[in-house]
Amino acid sequence: MTDTTGVIADLTAEAAVVDELVAGLTETQWETPTPAPGWRVREQIAHLTFILRIAGLAAAQPETFVALTKSLTGGLDVAVNAALKEFEHDPAEVLLTKWRADRDQSIKALAAVPGDQLVPWLVRPLPPYVLACAGMMELFGHGQDIADALGVRPERTDRLAHLVGFAVRVRDFGYEAHGLTPPETEFRFEITGPSGAVWAFGPEDSPERITGSAEDFCLLVTRRRHRDDLGLRAEGALADAWLDIAQAYRGPAGEGRRPGQFAD
Repeated sequence: MTDTTGVIADLTAEAAVVDELVAGLTETQWETPTPAPGWRVREQIAHLTFILRIAGLAAAQPETFVALTKSLTGGLDVAVNAALKEFEHDPAEVLLTKWRADRDQSIKALAAVPGDQLVPWLVRPLPPYVLACAGMMELFGHGQDIADALGVRPERTDRLAHLVGFAVRVRDFGYEAHGLTPPETEFRFEITGPSGAVWAFGPEDSPERITGSAEDFCLLVTRRRHRDDLGLRAEGALADAWLDIAQAYRGPAGEGRRPGQFAD
């Protein structure tokens, strides 16, 4: 069992960072296109609102969540796109209010789940700690899209440790998205946080090794930057190939980002 206290505090802080990005925007700025094709700032916040809403439902009302997921047709992507229609005509103030309400309810519900109890989720039940880490991934990725659209560079902290650990845990998602069989070889990850702390995972003697900064690693696994624009290093053919397909979410990889798309 992993204690959820720390990740809940960090999830709250990361949600506040996203909130700060959009809190003072004008109606026109909410319509700003983001790097995700077809998604403006408003779609990014609507997506986060919906994802956190269903996470809160899973934590607080698991039976209702299970019934909801059984009724979905076409998978999560179809459900998310359908849910976005709820928000498409909302004035900015209304969407902001919905985002804050669902964010707070979701975090409160996750915090109330005992650490040794599983929460139903889309593929299989998860410990609340892992589901909170998945929430960190969502906030990082969609928050980065908003920041890129607004020309802002978020300040990163060692809260990224939760996302790094989560991405290592779900290393095989990239293989699955491309119809590939994951290798049996375990990788060694040595990722350096903003404070200089090094977070290491996997056997020390593995011939497959990935090193670099936590921010670059998180930008890679959320597919918000192309590997060519990051300072990550790979040793071993398997590790090098993984950098091309890495993702910390299930389902289609999406378009990702082009090399050189963002000026430093």
